[in-house]
Amino acid sequence: MASKRIVQSSVNWAAIAERVPEADKASYLAFKAKSDGYLRKMLAYPAEPLKIDWATYKNKVAVPGLVDNFEKLYSAIKIPYPEDKYSAAIDKHEKEIAKGVEEFKAESEVIIKQAEKRIAEINSLLPFSQMTYEDAAYIEPQLTLDLENKPSFWPHEEIDYVFDEPEAETPQIEEQKKIDAAH
Repeated sequence: MASKRIVQSSVNWAAIAERVPEADKASYLAFKAKSDGYLRKMLAYPAEPLKIDWATYKNKVAVPGLVDNFEKLYSAIKIPYPEDKYSAAIDKHEKEIAKGVEEFKAESEVIIKQAEKRIAEINSLLPFSQMTYEDAAYIEPQLTLDLENKPSFWPHEEIDYVFDEPEAETPQIEEQKKIDAAH
């Protein structure tokens, strides 16, 4: 029959099951069941073709040469094992993917180092609640008010007070808001 005999499935189904998303579990289980069915069918047949007792048939068949002809034809039958066309391509694709993963890991390490450096810079700063306008302008000049070149006029917008902490509402502030709204 075949020169090779599969004793058991060489697929690690447990490792595949860990990687299958929940949405695809049904498809995975159907595929596994179909694969197991094929494997069971194949294992139900013997590894080698059945041996035929040609001498018994030669004694019982009256036509001369018929059994010899069948024996010759039966022994000439060779069922080829399918050639492996895909393993080399799969191995090549796996190496390409592994190379891409390594490149991604290297790029990610660079990004992580930059992020860690930025986090260290941020952690070394004064807390915003303790900064003066001069400190904030020195650290983030694009976020501070430029009162000489771009002064803020009434009605002031919230963006003009980026570094101000909100004041607690007091009766004096509410009274001042009413006066400002009246003008």
